[in-house]
Amino acid sequence: MTPATAPKRLGFFSRILDQADAATRYRLAAEQVIHAEKFGFDTAWVAQHHFNGDEGGLPAPLIFLAELSARTSRIRLGTGVITLPMESAVRVAEDTAVLDILSNGRLEVGFGSGGTPAAFLPFGLETGDRAAVYAKSLATVRDAWAGRELTGGNHLYPAAPHLLERVWQATFSVGGGIRAGQDGDGLMLSRTQPRPAQAPDATLWELQNPIIDAYLKALPKERQPRILGSRSLFVADDRKEALHLAEIGLQRSVERFIASGHKIASTRTEDLIRAFDVHVGTPDDVIASLKADTALERVTDLVFQVHSVDPPHAYILRSLELIASEVAPALGWVRRGPAAHERRLATA
Repeated sequence: MTPATAPKRLGFFSRILDQADAATRYRLAAEQVIHAEKFGFDTAWVAQHHFNGDEGGLPAPLIFLAELSARTSRIRLGTGVITLPMESAVRVAEDTAVLDILSNGRLEVGFGSGGTPAAFLPFGLETGDRAAVYAKSLATVRDAWAGRELTGGNHLYPAAPHLLERVWQATFSVGGGIRAGQDGDGLMLSRTQPRPAQAPDATLWELQNPIIDAYLKALPKERQPRILGSRSLFVADDRKEALHLAEIGLQRSVERFIASGHKIASTRTEDLIRAFDVHVGTPDDVIASLKADTALERVTDLVFQVHSVDPPHAYILRSLELIASEVAPALGWVRRGPAAHERRLATA
């Protein structure tokens, strides 16, 4: 089955960036995931960021997902991503193995190699070392999950060989796509990425289709493709209101995007929407915008986030409702039936 014809899953991704204190951020993000499950979303993903609350407010994603596992029943819970070079590989293997049991097998594990360069320093690392540390750490996690012997004759408890089938690797590059394919893992594509100097006006799909091509070519024939396409999406009932909220959020993000390598030629809202690869408006507006994205046609997992618009909580909840009821079905998503326990509650 090719990615284009595979049943698509619908996901919600959160960087946990509500304009509030940490406790309120975590509460609101949890409510958003619970709401997404109610409206049929298949997966929920959270990002990990250290130190800088403006980049993302969650340094401990597995702890947060443990809380969500107790408050949800069907939606799959994923890390997008764990910045593996900054972690103890054995502890990651242990924590994910336990969390998968507690969540009744609903864990998806996304890994990435990096964060901002300064974030590596408190962990005793230089950003230039991250690729080598990432490769070594990922190999250790795989060995631990598989039950292979670790240093000193130790073996992971509980063993979790099934998690080997649920690894995702995030990348901006063709080389990263090849690595994910060769490893038989899922491929995670970002909602945006800086344009190369030789192609400043390239579309996001022009950058990501070659990554998908390389991934599929490298993927062993016996492995089914798993391709996650994350996109920034804010849907509202009224176009004018959607654009007003987008203007507030995007203007707040300009300095952060410049620091991450984006070239900002204009700070007009319509130009920022284009520069940051944001899809915003009514359901009809965003359906048309997303259908132009040829990379998105090829993914198995449609995953949407409201960053970097980051509207107020009530608007995020409404956006999730509109995505599930109008946008995602137009892109090939079909809502799965309720879980068995949900059917029992409905007929009780």
